[in-house]
Amino acid sequence: MGLPMHGTRPSSPAVRGLLLFLCVLVGCAAEQEVENLSGLSPNPEKVIFAVRENETTCLMAEFAARFIVPYDVWASNFVDMITEQASIPLSRGAEEQGKCGPHESEIEIFWAKRAYSLRLSFLKEGRNTSRGPEAWWKLSRVQFVYDSSEPTYFKDAVNPGKHTATTHRISALVTPAGKSYECQAQQTITMTSSDHQKSVVLLLSEVRLQPFDISSDFEYGEEHKCPVDQREQLEETLPLVLGLILGLIIVIILGVYHLHLKMTASTQVQIPRDRSEYKHMG
Repeated sequence: MGLPMHGTRPSSPAVRGLLLFLCVLVGCAAEQEVENLSGLSPNPEKVIFAVRENETTCLMAEFAARFIVPYDVWASNFVDMITEQASIPLSRGAEEQGKCGPHESEIEIFWAKRAYSLRLSFLKEGRNTSRGPEAWWKLSRVQFVYDSSEPTYFKDAVNPGKHTATTHRISALVTPAGKSYECQAQQTITMTSSDHQKSVVLLLSEVRLQPFDISSDFEYGEEHKCPVDQREQLEETLPLVLGLILGLIIVIILGVYHLHLKMTASTQVQIPRDRSEYKHMG
């Protein structure tokens, strides 16, 4: 005969209170989920992700990414090794996970049956200045894990297997707090690989990011454009501004010239066409 089971149900107030106390004591992560919204972009190489915490968007990211990865293969004599390059795009059908915090946020993306993964870590910092407190966020670390035995982009790699490329600590994409970072131009981030310290290059373009302080659900804050985009925008608008200024100068010159002609004509003595009128002159 089985012994009767006695105990407190998990839903009892005592257990709930104990769980709440333990949660406060050790810190419990809020429920977070990541949504893949890449289908909203017409660019097939662009990904769009949103990390949500307690049904509120806390991190948004969209960009196109490609990795240039050097790897060794045997030369035709099977004695020497030569270096090839794999060009690996970030897949739109990727899996993702992320986490948000007041000062640190992160998103991690997996694709090709987890043969590849990209982790972007963000840091929010601040300081007191003579103008008052200032805060900003930045991309602080990039990590890319790749499997050189995956045959889609690697062909007969020597010593195939998983390798990790990382930037360690960096300060990139620096943006004022409360704003989103935007850059259409291509940017380059270089990482060092565990595969004989080779340099792996991440090419980013069409970037829009905001890992902190999102005030409205699924809505970016005011954009902070990268210097390249600002320069390109200036180069595009400068000819238009110069053209408008030149047109205005021409209009002013023509107006002054027309006014000068009228004033000159009004001061000139009219010579009569009929000679009989000459007697009335003088």
